[in-house]
Amino acid sequence: MRNSRLIKLPFWLTYLFLYLPILVVVIMSFNASANLFVWRGFSLEWYPAVFADEAITTGLRNTLIVASLVTLLATALGTLLAVGIHRYTRGGLVRAFAIAPALLPDLLLAIGLLSLFSLLGVTLGLHSVVIAHVTFAMAFVTAIVLARLASLDPNLEEASQDLGAGAMRTFMKVTLPQLAPGIVAGALLSFTLSLDEFVMAFFTAAPTTPTLPIAIYSMVRFGVTPEVNALATMLLFVSVLTVIGAQRLTRVTDSL
Repeated sequence: MRNSRLIKLPFWLTYLFLYLPILVVVIMSFNASANLFVWRGFSLEWYPAVFADEAITTGLRNTLIVASLVTLLATALGTLLAVGIHRYTRGGLVRAFAIAPALLPDLLLAIGLLSLFSLLGVTLGLHSVVIAHVTFAMAFVTAIVLARLASLDPNLEEASQDLGAGAMRTFMKVTLPQLAPGIVAGALLSFTLSLDEFVMAFFTAAPTTPTLPIAIYSMVRFGVTPEVNALATMLLFVSVLTVIGAQRLTRVTDSL
């Protein structure tokens, strides 16, 4: 029993190292004091203050625009790419290239995209951030939809075509409804990835169009404020809910 506890100790210490700072941020976001190291009672005053800050509201608006566009584009392109790979390719090379952006370091991908934009003469702005985020978010959607496609019964599509339905009608009426849980899970994951992504946005955004992570970075360079703690807590809440929703839908997908 003692050896078993000693074996688990590094595991729990790792979790403590990762999540204790996050827990501190959440707790201090409800602190009535502006001093981050002195607790003076429970208060919600910093949450309305977040939306009174112009830099935060501008960054939030830009981030929501980017995340919404990324969700739509990455979901559509990732789904089509997954279907094409599943039906028309053999072997794992094409599949590996399709999923590679999800595995590459963000810094490498960001520098590569920035170099490409410079080479093509593309001005930076929200459109360049959308392109950058779609590049890696699409890979996650592709991986999730491919996993769902692998579990589908091909006899259903064959039966639909035998009954006179064309390829497009079969896809819309038979294949797409079965892929729906995986597609929605990929969309939720794309949204939360774009919402929280900093490195690629930092390299591909214009100074006049900062996203929320960039706005937060600009604020914390001069010290963490209670408003930042409150904003971080809200982002954490949204991200956790989105990831749980994607996980539940993925679990439904795997069980079908």
